[in-house]
Amino acid sequence: MLTREEQRELLAIARDAIAHALRHEPAATGAGSGSLGLPGGAFVTLRRDRELRGCIGYIESALPLAQVVAEVAVKAACSDPRFPPVTIGDLDGLTVEVSVLSPLHRVVDVNEVRIGEHGLLLEVGWNRGLLLPQVAVEYGWDREQFLEHTARKAGLPPRAWEDPHSKLYIFSAEVFDEDCVR
Repeated sequence: MLTREEQRELLAIARDAIAHALRHEPAATGAGSGSLGLPGGAFVTLRRDRELRGCIGYIESALPLAQVVAEVAVKAACSDPRFPPVTIGDLDGLTVEVSVLSPLHRVVDVNEVRIGEHGLLLEVGWNRGLLLPQVAVEYGWDREQFLEHTARKAGLPPRAWEDPHSKLYIFSAEVFDEDCVR
């Protein structure tokens, strides 16, 4: 668990990295101290008026968490193929959310999946799809719907998670945003 101060620091790192990238300026590249200097996976989600505006992350990383957050924040703002790049004029209207991921755990029985607690990663061959824990809650999905949407995210048929060659993983995430960490 990150402290409130570490959460604030990660949110500031994300916003600062985006601002510097949009101004074509080099961002500070500190590795972070304490928990922020340890390797870890994270996603940064950008929202405008509660609507998704970008989301990119690393499931796992050997990089320090602070560096991961800075990198994926810029990618969420500038490289999410679902949205046009964020502009400097968009920045003030965005809310930054960070999801710090736990290590992956291979699922043996889909009944292990708990809505609101677990995110999913589904792999079948070269196809991979990941949904963060908060997505199922936001859309009101049950376990089966969550599994089906994760398969679709991987570009697979909805019931691909039943394929004997599939690999299903769960993870938890510590999720915080600028609205709740002030």
